[in-house]
Amino acid sequence: MTNDSIQPESSQPESGSSPGFKLSVVMPVYNEQATLRAVIERVLALPLAIELICVDDGSRDGSAEILKELASLHPQLRWIEQPQNMGKGAALRRGIAEATGDFVVVQDADLEYDPEDYPRLLAPLLAGKADVVYGSRFMGGEPHRVLYFWHSVGNRLLTLLSNCLTNINLTDMETCYKMFRREAIQSIPIEEDRFGFEPEITVKIARRRLRIYEVGIGYWGRTYEEGKKIGWKDGFRALYCLLKYSFKNVKTTAASKSSN
Repeated sequence: MTNDSIQPESSQPESGSSPGFKLSVVMPVYNEQATLRAVIERVLALPLAIELICVDDGSRDGSAEILKELASLHPQLRWIEQPQNMGKGAALRRGIAEATGDFVVVQDADLEYDPEDYPRLLAPLLAGKADVVYGSRFMGGEPHRVLYFWHSVGNRLLTLLSNCLTNINLTDMETCYKMFRREAIQSIPIEEDRFGFEPEITVKIARRRLRIYEVGIGYWGRTYEEGKKIGWKDGFRALYCLLKYSFKNVKTTAASKSSN
């Protein structure tokens, strides 16, 4: 089901006052009733020209009803319902395909990442220096909530392996905050349906030699009691995806060269 209450690309949304570009915010939503209103309010309060595309991934807690209500109040908000729970990657694939802005950013529906960091992410893109900008939780002096030690170890190990396989020097491959030129991200086929999106897209943008920047961001992590969903199984899936897409690309490139 789709709510087509989005404005045409040439018009300015009510919350946006910045001329010259539009930012598409793609937000996967799965059972985020507790935080959904607050994060949407933060996104729409920014002094930017924004289209907010919320993809409800089969929520059963009332999130869909909240999205329906808010879409009727905010013409720059569009909500899309997946036919069933299909995973974060599938929701992002759907939302990114619908984006019409100059730039696209991924926004989780919890309160771990603050939309007020968007200007930091936008700066290298607006300067024409970057095709992709990652918001790193591990660089800069921004506030971070102190939580799980082994999560941070896992994130750093996955980032290290990602860097070894792609020959780029990221500090935070698993970050939610990734902002793209729309043409760049829409040209990349997204295959992963769940949390494998992060390693998959990192390998694919590195192999395409896109210009990648990192900026420091704040991070307000939540506990499992507060609704955190990602777990150790997703870490193993991320490891699998790093290897899968790295070597898949090598095989495809080799086959292409031999055919020429």
